[in-house]
Amino acid sequence: MCVLLIEAFYGGSHKQLMDLLQEELQEDCVLCTLPAKKWHWRARTAALYFMQTVPISPNYRILFASSVLNLAELTALRPDLGKLKKVLYFHENQLVYPVQKCQERDFQYGYNQILSCLVADVVVFNSAFNMESFLTSIGKFMKLIPDHRPKDLEEIIRPKCQVLYFPVRFPDVSRFMPEHKLAHFKKVIGAKRSGDAYQTVVLPGQQKCRALMKTSNAASKSGLCEAQPRLHTTQHEGLPSPLIAVARLNESEASESTNPCQEEDKQHLTFNLSNILSGQDYQQRPLHIVWPHRWEHDKGPETFFEVLLKLKEKDLPFHVSVLGEAFSEIPDIFSEAKKALGSSVLHWGFLPRKDDYFQALCMADVVISTAKHEFFGVAMVEAVYCGCYPLCPKALVYPEIFPAEYLYSTPEQLFKRLQNFCKRPDIVRKHLYKHINRSVQNA
Repeated sequence: MCVLLIEAFYGGSHKQLMDLLQEELQEDCVLCTLPAKKWHWRARTAALYFMQTVPISPNYRILFASSVLNLAELTALRPDLGKLKKVLYFHENQLVYPVQKCQERDFQYGYNQILSCLVADVVVFNSAFNMESFLTSIGKFMKLIPDHRPKDLEEIIRPKCQVLYFPVRFPDVSRFMPEHKLAHFKKVIGAKRSGDAYQTVVLPGQQKCRALMKTSNAASKSGLCEAQPRLHTTQHEGLPSPLIAVARLNESEASESTNPCQEEDKQHLTFNLSNILSGQDYQQRPLHIVWPHRWEHDKGPETFFEVLLKLKEKDLPFHVSVLGEAFSEIPDIFSEAKKALGSSVLHWGFLPRKDDYFQALCMADVVISTAKHEFFGVAMVEAVYCGCYPLCPKALVYPEIFPAEYLYSTPEQLFKRLQNFCKRPDIVRKHLYKHINRSVQNA
């Protein structure tokens, strides 16, 4: 038995998932990838590339691919692959993915994903929000076709769909934590020390991944082969918790891509990281806010910096670390905000070493999301694992993952919460993060 893993955009969470699957399956899989560059071209042309490069083998039983790939095109070009059990994984969907202007939305990307679902045997989403936003948008999306529109596509696709939270694997971050966080960390994770690493804890979701990949029987009752009932609520019993870690020490990794726009900040980042680990008593330091997201418009950086500058105007004490990766086009607000925030900035830019990244998260108090789109939010989950108090929009996937006390409805509400925390940082430093919900904890 052999699983064929295909990733047309091998970077970020897409790479993270494929690497985890490859590690679990070991010699029982073949991985074929394209670099995480020029996303639009990958979505348009990857099928033709993989038609020529995927080795022919009689041993394949399962094809697992992310929704960047046009699965319909690939299976038409390679009939041998069309005979496999085909599993399609949605990190994000193009039917509701935000664009800066309505006319910029390219119909073809969403259309490709719909076609891929129609030829797939199993369709997996990383959250119920991702699944429902996709399925319930199909009808409206297809109305963009001027005439002779296909019908009942949601009803055809829905029975194939499942929710499987993104499996996250964490290192042992305890060595980076201040004392108050370390005490909380041990309570939340409940792991026992074994040498230099925590004992491995297997996610329920990871068990499902294994079950899925270990069978080629489409009628199997294990893994993701079960039909998912129609879901319309934001919390669902029995889904694996995205905040339960595979807590295990990983070696430091360097990102495959660094942005030259951030190169100038490397020494600045390392220097400041060393500074905050010594000197002033931790409890006496200003509130430390972290923003660990991609430097792109869909993550809402304008809202985040507007709130911070309002705190600055009121002379409230705080530090900020702006992490996350930048690409070729960086919104102007980043350079403007860096100058305006001045000495409040502790870190600015991408940290390519995983140890540096987790260390920065461990030294922060509050993690903020101002996203206009989010289908799971690995960075927020990582920050919470590192002991940060999360503040997220009361929208998108966040109500599905985080309890109500960590959600805000407006930028003004976010400002008021941060204003209070700036005045009393001990509130968040004494806070013990609450688990998602009882049904998930017991999954």
